[in-house]
Amino acid sequence: MRIIPAIDVIDGKCVRLTQGDYAKKKVYNENPLEVAKMFEDAGIIDLHLVDLDGAKAGKVVNWKVAESICSNTKLNVDFGGGIKKKEEITTLLNIGIRQVNLGSIAVKDPEQVFSWLDEFTSEKIILSADVKNETIAISGWLESGKVELFDFINQYVAKGIKHVACTDISVDGMLTGPNLSLYKKLQKSFPNLRIIASGGVGTMEHLLQLRAANVFGVIIGKAIYEGRITMKELIKF
Repeated sequence: MRIIPAIDVIDGKCVRLTQGDYAKKKVYNENPLEVAKMFEDAGIIDLHLVDLDGAKAGKVVNWKVAESICSNTKLNVDFGGGIKKKEEITTLLNIGIRQVNLGSIAVKDPEQVFSWLDEFTSEKIILSADVKNETIAISGWLESGKVELFDFINQYVAKGIKHVACTDISVDGMLTGPNLSLYKKLQKSFPNLRIIASGGVGTMEHLLQLRAANVFGVIIGKAIYEGRITMKELIKF
């Protein structure tokens, strides 16, 4: 199981939200590159970089942060937040982003994303499914759609998607544990997908539970920043 620390960015700073609420923002570091280097120095390979300004604005905003992390580390960076245009994907991949996360656009304009899957391949695109009660939420979690999670994933599996990052908003940032039943259900329904779990991880025990559920990867944010899980423990894991 891949361990994927998260750096969420607002105003160029490393922050965390609670349950996706922009009003519940906590700044952990003024310099995201510093945080990324800390992860790399500890032996971490992957990084989940989220442009929260972009998610709200509907376009990529924190270009400089993405470029500086790609230029100054060897981390495999996946990037999400506000991507709506082909040119944005092209630029992100050109500056060294390994994969892009597509969420809101994948809900609102699936035909467009299907064409990008053909053009950029499924290795470059992660389908981002942010959910509450198995219903998709979009636009930085500010809108709740009427799209059912399993129907949403199904249409993309038919088009060759391989990676799906699924965040349960109701537990995100709460440190109370991931929605294990959801990930087990996803694994059972889509055994060939690489499911990346996100939201709720607060202890090493939660990581063991997710590994037992056979997920491909897990995104960890607040638990690291709050010292609930140490880098030493992660590397040993």
